[in-house]
Amino acid sequence: MPSSETSAEEPLPLRMLHDRVLVSTDAEAGERRSGGGILIPATVAIGRRLAWGQVVAAGSSVRVVKVGDRVLFDPEDRAEVELRGRDYVLLRERDLHAVAEERRADGQTGLYL
Repeated sequence: MPSSETSAEEPLPLRMLHDRVLVSTDAEAGERRSGGGILIPATVAIGRRLAWGQVVAAGSSVRVVKVGDRVLFDPEDRAEVELRGRDYVLLRERDLHAVAEERRADGQTGLYL
C-alpha cells in the first residue's frame, strides 16, 4: 500500500521521508461558533488553539499514525506546502498530539480530549 495516497483522489506526486507526515487541514472558517452557540469572529485571538487534520502521506519511519488518520497538532509548529492547488501541513510524527479513534459500535467517536 503506497504511503502517499489520498482517500478520494489520485496519489500525490511525492514520497515522504523518515518520520515526516503530510496533513490536510480542516477547512478553517473565518468565523466559528462556541459550544453555547455564540458566534466568534475570525479577528478574535484565542490563546493557543490546536487544529485537526487528516494524514494524507507518511514516511517509512512513521510508527503510530497511518494514511487516513485524523490527528491533532499545533498549527504554530508547522511548515506548509502547496500541491496541486491544495495546502498541506508538513510535520514530524513527534509533533502530533493525538490520533482520533475510529467510530465505535455504540455510536461514540472515542474522542476523550
